[in-house]
Amino acid sequence: MSLSPSPLDEFVLPESWQGVLAGRPRSPTSGSWPSSSPGSARNQVFPPVGEVFSALEATPYGQVKVLLLGQDPYHDDNQAHGMCFSVKRGVRVPPSLRNVYKELLADLGVPVPAHGNLQTWADQGVLLLNAVLTVRAHEANSHKGKGWETFTDAVIRAVNEQPDPVVFVLWGAYAKKKLPLIDTSRHRVVQGAHPSPLSARLFLGSRPFSQVDKHLADLGRESIDWNLPE
Repeated sequence: MSLSPSPLDEFVLPESWQGVLAGRPRSPTSGSWPSSSPGSARNQVFPPVGEVFSALEATPYGQVKVLLLGQDPYHDDNQAHGMCFSVKRGVRVPPSLRNVYKELLADLGVPVPAHGNLQTWADQGVLLLNAVLTVRAHEANSHKGKGWETFTDAVIRAVNEQPDPVVFVLWGAYAKKKLPLIDTSRHRVVQGAHPSPLSARLFLGSRPFSQVDKHLADLGRESIDWNLPE
């Protein structure tokens, strides 16, 4: 089946990622992105086109210390902005992120912020990557298997090839399937349950943040300041 043009076909990757991802397809296949009526609920796609690569923009290649892998973007209005688990300030904190905050408090004593924006983590080298980068409005996983995984697997491989070792954080069965892409002799991996309310009882108490910081220290890299200023 031939591919139809996508608004993403001409979207330029952040400069630091262009060389390592050169030639990789970076748009979903035909039917994924709306060609008309972008304002209608039936055709609306999240996040907005200009925010699809926000995670790569926020954390340049070569500066990644931690790769936190999500599945696909939030699918309700105004939530997704191109970074896994994160929402813009002023948007209600989603349930999965609330559980992340609960565990962060229990693990490291980090106060729970009133917002859900994780930009501060990204600025410190935490790549907040979703495996699928877009979603149809109000339809979870609706762009799964449409081509994004080829691109984001390439991102994971590129991070795996960085000269400096990285900590990969894989929460849930979907993320754990990416383990074969990681050279565990060089890098460190933190695995656990997904923070979704469906698996929160397994996620809470897993202490992933202190594990990440210990791994970074063992690798001779600076720890993350997990505090999220108001």
